[in-house]
Amino acid sequence: MSIQFAVNIPAVTSKDCPPAPPELVLLPELIAAAAAGEQRGWLGLVDRYGPLVRQVARRYRLSEQESQDVSQTVWLRLLEHIGRIREPLAFPGWLVTTTRNEALRVLKANQRTRPVAAIDNFTLEVNHQEATAEDRLLRDERQKMVRDGLAELKPEHRALLLLLHAEPKVSYEEISRRLGMPQGSIGPTRARCLEKLKQTRAIRQLDAA
Repeated sequence: MSIQFAVNIPAVTSKDCPPAPPELVLLPELIAAAAAGEQRGWLGLVDRYGPLVRQVARRYRLSEQESQDVSQTVWLRLLEHIGRIREPLAFPGWLVTTTRNEALRVLKANQRTRPVAAIDNFTLEVNHQEATAEDRLLRDERQKMVRDGLAELKPEHRALLLLLHAEPKVSYEEISRRLGMPQGSIGPTRARCLEKLKQTRAIRQLDAA
């Protein structure tokens, strides 16, 4: 899969050029840590993806208690299968699918008390909402991996790419002033920075998807 960096690099305001967060941990590292039984790995996964699991469960109009039960079951399933995950990029999709399956299991039990017509209409609505949620999930996950790739770059390279893709657009003259870089070298340096971005671990995983 080829990456269109000019489109996929997250936009920032022209005043923003943040350093990489020191606590940033890539998804493959979280999965590996969790598989090794390290608490930081599990805490990181739950913190990052717990809201997603709850959001998917709530789309099925389950009660609060039922949604919590679904969430707990999903994390138990992950505990059983964490050692089998070979492609970190597929993890969010697995999480959504597992949550959906468990929510449907609970929903099926609840449907015994609902009229048939109400069940059919509700199922169609849920399917449409779920497809939209998965599309957003994949898009957001890819955007995050681009951010992870940017975080692997040297600060000056990351700063240049963020400024070049800032909104509103920043002129070469302003970039030159902010970074102390000759205007004539911005284009060639941009090309080198993009090449370095392609070689980061996060982007190599995204490009292989």
